Amino acid sequence: MAAKTVKINRAPVLTLWGAVVAQRMGYGWEEALSLGRAVAGLNAQSKGRRLGVFGEPKKPERGGPPKKVGLGEEFWVEVVGRPVPAKRTEDGVRAVVRDKPVDPAKAERYLSGKFGDDLDAVRDAMADLAKSYTPKELAEVAYELYEKFRPKIDPGQKGWGQKGDLDLGLIRSLSG
Repeated sequence: MAAKTVKINRAPVLTLWGAVVAQRMGYGWEEALSLGRAVAGLNAQSKGRRLGVFGEPKKPERGGPPKKVGLGEEFWVEVVGRPVPAKRTEDGVRAVVRDKPVDPAKAERYLSGKFGDDLDAVRDAMADLAKSYTPKELAEVAYELYEKFRPKIDPGQKGWGQKGDLDLGLIRSLSG
């Protein structure tokens, strides 16, 4: 297979990688999609605050209702080095954002929209990389691997949302 690159920004790459890693850890694909989407959202939120793209969360006014505690989570799942709040639903494990389970169908549509015809090739390359590690080993190195293959973008606010090249040959070369 010839080396292929995909022009894309980092959020969908982390979403897909998070899903692939979660699946390798033993979660079903729909569960994994939910967890992958949440980990990318949490990363974007913290990076956005660090860069000044997003402000700090609002604090409750004095005398107002107390700040909500928790996110409706029942437990936490570590995915690509980040703890993700999760709960069990009738449909299986789902990441939780603002008390609502992350819909795997929306995550799938998001990935399809961002990767287009390249989704299967990228997912296959990531899945091959994930399979080259035991689940325990992968849990330990997943973020480090992501840092090696994620698209290169400009630092700081200039790079926010910027597309870069995702090299599938590089992903395949990282197999353990």
